[in-house]
Amino acid sequence: MFNAITLDLPFPPRSNPNQASVAQLHRHWLLRNEGLAAAITLPAYDKWDVPRLAAFTSPDSPAEELALAADLLSFYFLFDDGFDSELGRSPAQVAEICRRLTGLLYGDGPAPGARTPVEQAFVDLWERSARGMSARWRARSAYNWEWYFACHPAEAAGRLSGRLPDRESYLALRRGTAAMETLFDMVERLNRFELPQEVLHHPSFRRMRQLAADIPSFTNDVHSYAQELARGDVANLVMIVREERGGTPEEAAVQVMREAQTMVDRFVELSDEVPEICELLGLAPAAREAAHRYVDGLAAWIAGYHRWEIDTGRYDR
Repeated sequence: MFNAITLDLPFPPRSNPNQASVAQLHRHWLLRNEGLAAAITLPAYDKWDVPRLAAFTSPDSPAEELALAADLLSFYFLFDDGFDSELGRSPAQVAEICRRLTGLLYGDGPAPGARTPVEQAFVDLWERSARGMSARWRARSAYNWEWYFACHPAEAAGRLSGRLPDRESYLALRRGTAAMETLFDMVERLNRFELPQEVLHHPSFRRMRQLAADIPSFTNDVHSYAQELARGDVANLVMIVREERGGTPEEAAVQVMREAQTMVDRFVELSDEVPEICELLGLAPAAREAAHRYVDGLAAWIAGYHRWEIDTGRYDR
């Protein structure tokens, strides 16, 4: 019932023309890392249409980079789904899994012969992602991956307690487990540019990045509400809005989408300021181009993810 709720986006989704060729490359990667997808059958996985999501969210990337995007997205989904079992209610076990993965970012993780299938898949993705990028980018991306992994034990503790978090606590956790900062690092990597630090950390760019991260998280909570309710998850904004305001799940979902729409409108307002920001910062032409490409990449994520989540089989109930 929630899939009928959509956002009004002034930037429609665009699809990468390399999607069809990349789908086969992605299938080969998945088969090479079959241990990563042990909890799902290939026919069920195919209904998610991960290459389509990659094509929507990376519309301008060449085929090789689009294949990396699809493989990364697969990892996020399958890694997250691994905690839908009783494992996801054991914070200590989850913490150990995530510590081992974080160690791989810094060269002190499990040795090649002692790695799990999940660790093997992640090493492949991290090495491909970091290739050719600056030390500054790699340090930032490693920190964001650490943030992503480190939030999963807290999410497991929330399932164990069964208590709904307040909105502020929800956002603190969701902004980690959603992994959006790692995905926005990949906007640069998949399109082969890097933002100057004065652009990356400019207040307006930081705000746009936060909005672009929160919008998919809010809409995802609407589309995945039924699944998460059934398995006892508590980090879902529809549940929290119901606790705040009362009413039905449908009414709470409408409110969440209304908040997401407000964020979309603010993102558009901030993106209109980018030419002036570039001018005031005195950016060279290459830096200005990078700034505009980055904002386009954030917009592609908002529009592409929303288009995909409306009819993907991942959220079939």
